[in-house]
Amino acid sequence: MTGVQTGLVLLWWLVQLWTVPCRGQELVDMMDKGVFQPQSALSDMEFVTVSSYRGPGNSDMRSNKELPILLWWSANLFPHFPGDTERVDCAHSSCLVTRNRKVQLQRRTTAIIFYGTDFRAYEAPLPRLPHQTWALFHEESPMNNYVLSHSPGIRLFNYTATFRRESDYPLTLQWLPSLDYLLKPPSVSLQEKNRWRRAGLAPVLYMQSHCDVPSDRDRYVQELMKFIQVDSYGKCLNNKPLPEHLEDTSTATGEDREFMSFVGRYKFHLAMENGLCPDYMTEKLWRPMHQGCVPIYRGSSSVADWLPNAHSAILIDDFASPQELAEFIKTLDQDDEEYLRYLEYKTPSKITNIRLLDGLQNREWGVNDMSKPNYLNGFECFVCDRENERLAAMKAHCRDPAKYPAPQPKMANSSHMGCPLPSPGYGPIEEIDPNDGWLQMWPQDYWQSLDQAEGLVSLISHNESDPTLLWQHIHSMAMRRGSGQ
Repeated sequence: MTGVQTGLVLLWWLVQLWTVPCRGQELVDMMDKGVFQPQSALSDMEFVTVSSYRGPGNSDMRSNKELPILLWWSANLFPHFPGDTERVDCAHSSCLVTRNRKVQLQRRTTAIIFYGTDFRAYEAPLPRLPHQTWALFHEESPMNNYVLSHSPGIRLFNYTATFRRESDYPLTLQWLPSLDYLLKPPSVSLQEKNRWRRAGLAPVLYMQSHCDVPSDRDRYVQELMKFIQVDSYGKCLNNKPLPEHLEDTSTATGEDREFMSFVGRYKFHLAMENGLCPDYMTEKLWRPMHQGCVPIYRGSSSVADWLPNAHSAILIDDFASPQELAEFIKTLDQDDEEYLRYLEYKTPSKITNIRLLDGLQNREWGVNDMSKPNYLNGFECFVCDRENERLAAMKAHCRDPAKYPAPQPKMANSSHMGCPLPSPGYGPIEEIDPNDGWLQMWPQDYWQSLDQAEGLVSLISHNESDPTLLWQHIHSMAMRRGSGQ
């Protein structure tokens, strides 16, 4: 199946989704109480009202039996406890949400929400019903599921919440709790850092224990180490042991005070993401800045769009080689005045990036902010409100097509994820040993994910109900390509 053919299949499916209720199938009328009698899959469920979610614009007085249902396909991510089903009253409307897969084929189940890391083509809910939308929540690394980085994969979804700013519900700044997190004074003064340097501490810190990753960061760091001293404490390229009382990994991930003080002694932190993708920025960037250390960063190609100012991080990709980067770091290490320029953002007036300020102020979700929902509940309500809008628009169109146009089909595109093919962390791919573990793993995983995405599109277009037929469809497509069809 070519890219054009895949696109046409998905477009056809969207047309069915937005128009099929007016072509003889029963319209899911949100105002008709007779439609919503309990059915076998629903009769044994208990629905709890979560009044704290009701928004100021929500005047939805419908009973639970009248509400559309959102199914969390990834049950472990269900953002409610205890129980497996609840009513949510969002900013403008209400829905029932559940992780009980028994409701998958119910006519009231209008949307299915997936967690990207858990989304597997061979486990997809099939057949895909014409009246159901699919919603994707994926805030984690692109390495977790490259199916979503291919156009056929991401276009399966109608709503998205990803780290990309172009997604419907962007999570770009998820690892930056607040502006105050950046403004916190350095945990270790420059004078103290210089004292540690004179005592033999390296200028650069590297701490990673997840070594075999798509960004191939270790290959770059290994080359950098030839030109500048780097203290590496993790399992990757380890050359120095952590103090015994800091060896617990939970200490490192939980921002333990002693751990933060220990790593804060370093002037520069190698901050390298495990996957490369626009807008994918994690604590590897924001934590060194929080501590008052200078990040040496590689990850998001668009990171400059989000930094506090134009002089707050060293970007690896700005340098032609690791050696050139090392020389720059050495120069900066010897120049206190120039080094402190990289920490000027600790003064509020020096944060000049309007996009960053607006992004923090206007995001619909919060991090440790009780005045806003967390992003899971926030996206759930985003889908709820959009589904109610879609259903109301379709109802109006079916009653009077001349007066009310049908709602426009909505489909995600590559800008909602679209991460590139993994490439070597350093040097041309042609010079890598064919038996190299990274080479054997990540480029292959990327292209195999495209096969799975196209295979799932094929399953849907053939109205299959058994997702395990995925491999058969992939094989058939490969055979057709091989024969030139």
